[in-house]
Amino acid sequence: MSAEASVGSHAANSADSAIAPPSCYNTDEQRHPSLLGSKYVKLNVGGTLHYTTVQTLSKEDSLLRRMCNGETEATIDPEGWVVLDRCGRHFGVVLNFLRDGSVPLPDDCRELDEVLKEAQYYQIQGLVQHCLSAMQKKKDILESVCGIPMITSAKEEQRMIASCKKPVVKLQNNRGNNKYSYTSNSDDNLLKNIELFDKLVLRFNGRVLFVKDVLGDEICCWSFYGEGRKIAEVCCTSIVYATEKKQTKVEFPEARIFEETLNILIYENNRRSGPGGLHLLDSRGSGSSLGAGQSEEEGATGGDRRVRRIHVRRHIMHDERGHGQQTVYKD
Repeated sequence: MSAEASVGSHAANSADSAIAPPSCYNTDEQRHPSLLGSKYVKLNVGGTLHYTTVQTLSKEDSLLRRMCNGETEATIDPEGWVVLDRCGRHFGVVLNFLRDGSVPLPDDCRELDEVLKEAQYYQIQGLVQHCLSAMQKKKDILESVCGIPMITSAKEEQRMIASCKKPVVKLQNNRGNNKYSYTSNSDDNLLKNIELFDKLVLRFNGRVLFVKDVLGDEICCWSFYGEGRKIAEVCCTSIVYATEKKQTKVEFPEARIFEETLNILIYENNRRSGPGGLHLLDSRGSGSSLGAGQSEEEGATGGDRRVRRIHVRRHIMHDERGHGQQTVYKD
């Protein structure tokens, strides 16, 4: 072939190359094998525009680094923007983490989960671990919050107590009961029972499940559960027989309530089944003394297991004076 023909053929091939681009490109977008020839990168992430450097994108072993070094193809539009088909809401967090090695994360749990999903997509393990650590801290904080369940039905109560691995203390507080006598003394005692409940919740938070109940017939009654069964009960309702009518009032046996709360701790972490656990319970049930004005009744609940039921009793004596004279109340 002559030199002229060779030159002519080369010129024709060059013209054809200028007219027809390679089959992997088109007029709308181009897939470049590498971005290493550029110092700056324009990113279009779901319509959100970002401007950064190849150095920033290459700081961690991630999908973004592989796009920069050519291991993963990058889609570039005709204006030179690298197009990423992701939501751009949290991409600024991703870039700031690559720049600084750490970044403040959203407080909202849903937004934090969205950042985690973006970090997992871009395969930035440092940011993934940062998000997981933040989620665990939030979980620990939420678990440490003192929450008091409110019983709404008998079935709910049974399921809650049966499934709980902790000892359970339930306060039944039914001020709307029509047996209740609205006297200042009863109101004060009912309030004291509720205040004691709150104090015990704060003191034994995490060790005992405390439950409130506004249903049932009793006005004020404490129940203590261990291993899914009732161990003891302290009823704070007393009946007063006056000359004119019978009155139902509320008492506040603080010492006995606190004592039963301490006793229920032997069921914590199944410690009752350990050495001396059952012996401690039996000796407590048979050997402890009751305060004045209290009685203890034991009812079998199956086998040798019994429930200690403590009821407050108020005794009333009448003097020998004539009709209409004052009645003397003695506790």
